[in-house]
Amino acid sequence: MGNNVLIFALTRDGNVLKAAREAATAGHMIAAALGSELVALAIGHAAAADLASLGAHGVKRVLHADSPALQTYSAQGYAQAVANAATAVDAGYVIIPASATGRDFAPRTAIRLAAGIVPDITALNTDGGHVTFTRPVYAGKAFVTVSAVLPVVITNRIKVFTPVELPAAVPAAVAAFDPAVDVSSINTKLVEAVGAKGGRADLTEADAIVSGGRGVGGPEHFNILEALADTLGATVGASRAVVDAGWRPHSDQVGQTGKVVNPSLYIAAGISGAIQHMAGMATSKVIVAINKDPEAPIFKVANYGIVGDLFDVVPALTAEIKKVKG
Repeated sequence: MGNNVLIFALTRDGNVLKAAREAATAGHMIAAALGSELVALAIGHAAAADLASLGAHGVKRVLHADSPALQTYSAQGYAQAVANAATAVDAGYVIIPASATGRDFAPRTAIRLAAGIVPDITALNTDGGHVTFTRPVYAGKAFVTVSAVLPVVITNRIKVFTPVELPAAVPAAVAAFDPAVDVSSINTKLVEAVGAKGGRADLTEADAIVSGGRGVGGPEHFNILEALADTLGATVGASRAVVDAGWRPHSDQVGQTGKVVNPSLYIAAGISGAIQHMAGMATSKVIVAINKDPEAPIFKVANYGIVGDLFDVVPALTAEIKKVKG
Protein backbone atom coordinates (compact mmCIF):
# COMPACT_ATOMS: atom_id res chain seq x y z
CA MET A 1 0.00 0.00 0.00
CA GLY A 2 1.03 3.62 -0.45
CA ASN A 3 1.95 6.41 1.96
CA ASN A 4 -1.49 8.01 2.18
CA VAL A 5 -3.04 8.44 5.62
CA LEU A 6 -6.59 7.42 6.57
CA ILE A 7 -8.10 8.56 9.87
CA PHE A 8 -11.28 7.29 11.45
CA ALA A 9 -13.44 10.35 12.18
CA LEU A 10 -15.20 9.52 15.42
CA THR A 11 -18.74 10.92 15.58
CA ARG A 12 -21.55 10.88 18.13
CA ASP A 13 -25.16 11.91 17.70
CA GLY A 14 -24.31 13.21 14.24
CA ASN A 15 -21.43 15.42 15.41
CA VAL A 16 -17.72 15.11 14.70
CA LEU A 17 -15.95 14.68 18.03
CA LYS A 18 -12.78 16.40 19.14
CA ALA A 19 -11.07 13.00 19.05
CA ALA A 20 -11.49 13.03 15.25
CA ARG A 21 -9.73 16.39 15.05
CA GLU A 22 -6.92 15.05 17.24
CA ALA A 23 -6.50 12.08 14.90
CA ALA A 24 -6.53 14.47 11.92
CA THR A 25 -3.78 16.57 13.51
CA ALA A 26 -1.65 13.45 14.02
CA GLY A 27 -2.42 12.30 10.49
CA HIS A 28 -1.48 15.65 9.00
CA MET A 29 1.93 15.46 10.65
CA ILE A 30 2.59 12.25 8.72
CA ALA A 31 1.00 13.34 5.45
CA ALA A 32 2.86 16.66 5.43
CA ALA A 33 6.20 14.97 6.06
CA LEU A 34 5.66 12.37 3.34
CA GLY A 35 3.87 14.58 0.81
CA SER A 36 0.89 12.22 0.87
CA GLU A 37 -2.88 12.66 1.10
CA LEU A 38 -4.85 12.76 4.35
CA VAL A 39 -8.31 11.20 4.07
CA ALA A 40 -10.99 10.63 6.73
CA LEU A 41 -13.66 7.96 7.01
CA ALA A 42 -16.86 8.79 8.91
CA ILE A 43 -19.49 6.16 9.69
CA GLY A 44 -23.14 6.93 10.37
CA HIS A 45 -25.23 10.06 10.18
CA ALA A 46 -23.31 13.35 10.28
CA ALA A 47 -23.80 16.77 8.73
CA ALA A 48 -21.75 17.35 5.59
CA ALA A 49 -20.62 20.78 6.82
CA ASP A 50 -19.32 19.27 10.07
CA LEU A 51 -17.41 16.59 8.17
CA ALA A 52 -16.02 19.21 5.77
CA SER A 53 -14.68 21.18 8.75
CA LEU A 54 -12.01 18.49 9.15
CA GLY A 55 -10.30 20.32 6.30
CA ALA A 56 -9.13 22.84 8.90
CA HIS A 57 -6.83 20.10 10.22
CA GLY A 58 -5.44 19.03 6.86
CA VAL A 59 -8.00 16.47 5.71
CA LYS A 60 -8.47 16.64 1.94
CA ARG A 61 -11.35 14.21 1.54
CA VAL A 62 -13.97 12.67 3.80
CA LEU A 63 -15.50 9.33 2.86
CA HIS A 64 -18.96 9.20 4.42
CA ALA A 65 -20.28 5.67 4.98
CA ASP A 66 -23.88 6.14 6.08
CA SER A 67 -24.75 2.50 5.49
CA PRO A 68 -27.73 0.61 7.01
CA ALA A 69 -25.30 -2.19 7.86
CA LEU A 70 -23.41 0.18 10.17
CA GLN A 71 -26.30 1.94 11.90
CA THR A 72 -25.34 0.18 15.13
CA TYR A 73 -21.76 -0.48 16.15
CA SER A 74 -20.11 -3.82 15.57
CA ALA A 75 -16.38 -4.48 15.65
CA GLN A 76 -16.62 -6.74 12.60
CA GLY A 77 -18.60 -4.25 10.54
CA TYR A 78 -16.44 -1.26 11.41
CA ALA A 79 -13.23 -3.20 10.79
CA GLN A 80 -14.47 -4.16 7.33
CA ALA A 81 -15.44 -0.58 6.52
CA VAL A 82 -12.13 0.92 7.65
CA ALA A 83 -10.06 -1.76 5.92
CA ASN A 84 -12.00 -1.30 2.67
CA ALA A 85 -11.58 2.47 2.88
CA ALA A 86 -7.84 2.12 3.51
CA THR A 87 -7.54 -0.06 0.44
CA ALA A 88 -9.63 2.36 -1.65
CA VAL A 89 -7.40 5.37 -0.84
CA ASP A 90 -4.10 3.43 -0.85
CA ALA A 91 -3.42 4.24 2.80
CA GLY A 92 -0.29 2.88 4.42
CA TYR A 93 -1.16 4.57 7.71
CA VAL A 94 -4.55 4.10 9.39
CA ILE A 95 -5.17 6.18 12.52
CA ILE A 96 -8.05 5.33 14.85
CA PRO A 97 -8.79 7.25 18.08
CA ALA A 98 -8.25 5.00 21.10
CA SER A 99 -11.84 5.23 22.29
CA ALA A 100 -13.64 2.20 23.72
CA THR A 101 -14.85 1.25 20.24
CA GLY A 102 -11.59 2.22 18.53
CA ARG A 103 -9.61 -0.14 20.73
CA ASP A 104 -12.15 -2.81 19.94
CA PHE A 105 -12.09 -2.75 16.15
CA ALA A 106 -8.54 -1.50 15.45
CA PRO A 107 -6.91 -4.95 15.87
CA ARG A 108 -9.53 -6.50 13.59
CA THR A 109 -8.78 -3.81 11.03
CA ALA A 110 -5.07 -4.62 11.21
CA ILE A 111 -5.77 -8.30 10.61
CA ARG A 112 -7.87 -7.51 7.54
CA LEU A 113 -5.08 -5.36 6.12
CA ALA A 114 -2.31 -7.80 7.11
CA ALA A 115 -0.89 -4.79 8.90
CA GLY A 116 1.12 -4.13 12.01
CA ILE A 117 -0.48 -2.26 14.89
CA VAL A 118 0.93 0.42 17.20
CA PRO A 119 -1.61 1.06 19.97
CA ASP A 120 -2.15 4.05 22.23
CA ILE A 121 0.49 6.41 20.83
CA THR A 122 1.22 9.59 22.76
CA ALA A 123 3.60 11.22 20.26
CA LEU A 124 5.00 10.80 16.77
CA ASN A 125 8.11 12.03 15.00
CA THR A 126 8.62 12.59 11.28
CA ASP A 127 12.26 13.75 11.12
CA GLY A 128 13.82 13.01 7.78
CA GLY A 129 10.58 11.58 6.45
CA HIS A 130 10.94 8.56 8.75
CA VAL A 131 7.89 8.13 10.96
CA THR A 132 8.25 6.81 14.51
CA PHE A 133 5.71 6.55 17.31
CA THR A 134 5.95 6.84 21.09
CA ARG A 135 3.75 4.68 23.28
CA PRO A 136 3.65 3.60 26.94
CA VAL A 137 4.68 0.10 28.03
CA TYR A 138 4.81 -1.77 31.35
CA ALA A 139 1.57 -0.18 32.52
CA GLY A 140 2.83 3.32 31.76
CA LYS A 141 6.10 2.99 33.70
CA ALA A 142 8.16 3.44 30.53
CA PHE A 143 7.79 4.72 26.97
CA VAL A 144 9.19 3.20 23.80
CA THR A 145 9.78 4.58 20.31
CA VAL A 146 8.45 2.32 17.57
CA SER A 147 8.77 2.26 13.80
CA ALA A 148 6.61 0.08 11.59
CA VAL A 149 6.62 -1.54 8.19
CA LEU A 150 3.64 -0.44 6.11
CA PRO A 151 0.75 -0.90 6.25
CA VAL A 152 0.24 -0.04 9.90
CA VAL A 153 -2.79 0.67 12.09
CA ILE A 154 -2.27 3.21 14.86
CA THR A 155 -4.52 4.17 17.75
CA ASN A 156 -3.90 7.61 19.24
CA ARG A 157 -4.50 8.26 22.94
CA ILE A 158 -7.39 10.69 23.23
CA LYS A 159 -6.65 14.25 24.45
CA VAL A 160 -2.92 13.98 23.69
CA PHE A 161 -2.71 15.48 20.20
CA THR A 162 -4.08 19.01 20.54
CA PRO A 163 -6.13 19.82 17.40
CA VAL A 164 -4.29 22.33 15.21
CA GLU A 165 -6.13 24.45 12.65
CA LEU A 166 -4.00 25.13 9.60
CA PRO A 167 -3.76 28.60 8.05
CA ALA A 168 -5.53 29.02 4.72
CA ALA A 169 -7.10 25.57 5.03
CA VAL A 170 -10.10 24.77 2.85
CA PRO A 171 -13.10 22.55 3.67
CA ALA A 172 -12.59 18.87 2.95
CA ALA A 173 -14.48 17.38 0.03
CA VAL A 174 -17.21 15.06 1.34
CA ALA A 175 -18.35 12.09 -0.74
CA ALA A 176 -20.58 9.11 -0.07
CA PHE A 177 -18.66 5.87 0.37
CA ASP A 178 -19.95 2.32 0.03
CA PRO A 179 -18.11 0.35 2.75
CA ALA A 180 -19.04 -2.95 1.07
CA VAL A 181 -19.71 -4.62 4.41
CA ASP A 182 -20.65 -8.29 4.30
CA VAL A 183 -23.60 -8.28 6.70
CA SER A 184 -23.65 -12.08 6.88
CA SER A 185 -20.18 -12.05 8.47
CA ILE A 186 -21.33 -9.94 11.43
CA ASN A 187 -22.23 -12.42 14.14
CA THR A 188 -22.74 -9.99 17.01
CA LYS A 189 -25.70 -7.74 17.68
CA LEU A 190 -26.01 -4.61 19.80
CA VAL A 191 -28.87 -5.30 22.19
CA GLU A 192 -28.92 -2.06 24.16
CA ALA A 193 -26.90 1.12 24.57
CA VAL A 194 -27.16 2.77 27.97
CA GLY A 195 -25.99 6.39 28.17
CA ALA A 196 -24.25 7.88 31.18
CA LYS A 197 -26.49 9.69 33.63
CA GLY A 198 -26.03 13.13 35.10
CA GLY A 199 -25.05 15.07 32.00
CA ARG A 200 -21.30 14.89 32.70
CA ALA A 201 -18.72 14.47 29.96
CA ASP A 202 -17.44 10.96 29.30
CA LEU A 203 -14.24 10.20 31.20
CA THR A 204 -12.21 9.93 28.00
CA GLU A 205 -13.32 13.41 26.91
CA ALA A 206 -13.41 15.18 30.29
CA ASP A 207 -11.02 18.06 30.92
CA ALA A 208 -11.21 17.54 34.69
CA ILE A 209 -11.80 14.35 36.65
CA VAL A 210 -12.34 13.69 40.36
CA SER A 211 -11.72 10.01 41.14
CA GLY A 212 -12.33 8.07 44.30
CA GLY A 213 -10.76 4.89 45.61
CA ARG A 214 -11.35 2.43 48.40
CA GLY A 215 -10.48 5.18 50.89
CA VAL A 216 -13.86 6.79 50.18
CA GLY A 217 -15.29 4.07 52.38
CA GLY A 218 -18.50 3.27 50.52
CA PRO A 219 -20.86 4.37 47.74
CA GLU A 220 -22.76 6.66 50.09
CA HIS A 221 -19.67 8.84 50.55
CA PHE A 222 -19.13 9.62 46.87
CA ASN A 223 -21.45 12.57 47.32
CA ILE A 224 -18.50 14.67 48.56
CA LEU A 225 -16.61 13.87 45.36
CA GLU A 226 -19.73 14.64 43.32
CA ALA A 227 -19.91 18.05 45.03
CA LEU A 228 -16.28 18.82 44.17
CA ALA A 229 -16.83 17.65 40.59
CA ASP A 230 -19.91 19.89 40.27
CA THR A 231 -17.87 22.86 41.46
CA LEU A 232 -15.12 22.17 38.92
CA GLY A 233 -17.38 21.09 36.06
CA ALA A 234 -15.60 17.75 36.26
CA THR A 235 -16.50 14.09 35.70
CA VAL A 236 -16.38 11.53 38.51
CA GLY A 237 -14.15 8.48 38.13
CA ALA A 238 -13.25 5.51 40.28
CA SER A 239 -10.55 2.93 40.88
CA ARG A 240 -10.94 -0.73 40.00
CA ALA A 241 -11.38 -1.66 43.67
CA VAL A 242 -14.38 0.64 43.90
CA VAL A 243 -15.97 -0.78 40.76
CA ASP A 244 -15.28 -4.37 41.82
CA ALA A 245 -17.00 -3.61 45.13
CA GLY A 246 -20.08 -2.41 43.25
CA TRP A 247 -19.84 1.15 44.54
CA ARG A 248 -19.68 2.69 41.05
CA PRO A 249 -20.52 1.39 37.55
CA HIS A 250 -17.77 0.02 35.32
CA SER A 251 -18.18 3.04 33.03
CA ASP A 252 -16.58 5.12 35.82
CA GLN A 253 -13.45 2.99 36.08
CA VAL A 254 -10.12 4.62 35.29
CA GLY A 255 -7.19 2.33 34.63
CA GLN A 256 -5.66 -0.26 32.38
CA THR A 257 -8.80 -2.41 32.54
CA GLY A 258 -11.10 0.62 32.54
CA LYS A 259 -10.73 3.89 30.65
CA VAL A 260 -7.44 5.58 29.83
CA VAL A 261 -7.83 9.30 30.47
CA ASN A 262 -5.75 12.38 29.86
CA PRO A 263 -7.49 15.40 31.44
CA SER A 264 -5.96 18.76 32.27
CA LEU A 265 -6.74 18.08 35.95
CA TYR A 266 -6.98 14.71 37.71
CA ILE A 267 -7.83 14.61 41.42
CA ALA A 268 -7.30 11.23 43.09
CA ALA A 269 -8.99 10.97 46.47
CA GLY A 270 -8.42 7.90 48.61
CA ILE A 271 -6.62 6.10 45.77
CA SER A 272 -3.38 4.36 46.75
CA GLY A 273 -2.07 4.15 43.21
CA ALA A 274 -2.06 0.56 41.97
CA ILE A 275 -0.07 0.06 38.77
CA GLN A 276 -3.16 -0.68 36.68
CA HIS A 277 -4.83 2.55 37.85
CA MET A 278 -1.81 4.75 37.18
CA ALA A 279 -1.54 3.23 33.70
CA GLY A 280 -4.86 4.88 32.95
CA MET A 281 -4.21 8.39 34.26
CA ALA A 282 -0.46 9.03 34.59
CA THR A 283 -0.34 11.23 31.48
CA SER A 284 -2.86 13.71 32.95
CA LYS A 285 -1.55 17.28 32.75
CA VAL A 286 -1.89 18.04 36.49
CA ILE A 287 -2.42 15.33 39.11
CA VAL A 288 -3.55 16.11 42.65
CA ALA A 289 -3.40 13.22 45.14
CA ILE A 290 -5.24 13.17 48.48
CA ASN A 291 -4.36 10.27 50.77
CA LYS A 292 -3.76 9.64 54.46
CA ASP A 293 -0.76 7.40 53.70
CA PRO A 294 2.34 9.52 52.89
CA GLU A 295 3.92 6.43 51.27
CA ALA A 296 1.04 5.83 48.85
CA PRO A 297 2.41 5.16 45.31
CA ILE A 298 0.04 7.76 43.84
CA PHE A 299 2.26 10.51 45.24
CA LYS A 300 5.07 9.40 42.90
CA VAL A 301 3.15 10.63 39.85
CA ALA A 302 1.31 13.53 41.51
CA ASN A 303 2.16 17.17 40.81
CA TYR A 304 0.55 18.13 44.10
CA GLY A 305 0.07 15.86 47.11
CA ILE A 306 -2.07 16.39 50.18
CA VAL A 307 -1.45 14.00 53.07
CA GLY A 308 -4.70 14.04 54.98
CA ASP A 309 -8.16 12.60 55.45
CA LEU A 310 -10.18 13.09 52.26
CA PHE A 311 -13.30 13.67 54.37
CA ASP A 312 -11.62 16.82 55.70
CA VAL A 313 -9.67 17.85 52.60
CA VAL A 314 -12.28 17.43 49.84
CA PRO A 315 -15.07 19.51 51.46
CA ALA A 316 -12.54 22.22 52.36
CA LEU A 317 -11.22 22.22 48.78
CA THR A 318 -14.77 22.43 47.41
CA ALA A 319 -15.56 25.38 49.68
CA GLU A 320 -12.40 27.26 48.67
CA ILE A 321 -13.05 26.75 44.96
CA LYS A 322 -16.57 28.08 45.41
CA LYS A 323 -15.16 31.18 47.10
CA VAL A 324 -12.70 31.76 44.27
CA LYS A 325 -15.39 31.28 41.63
CA GLY A 326 -17.71 33.61 43.55
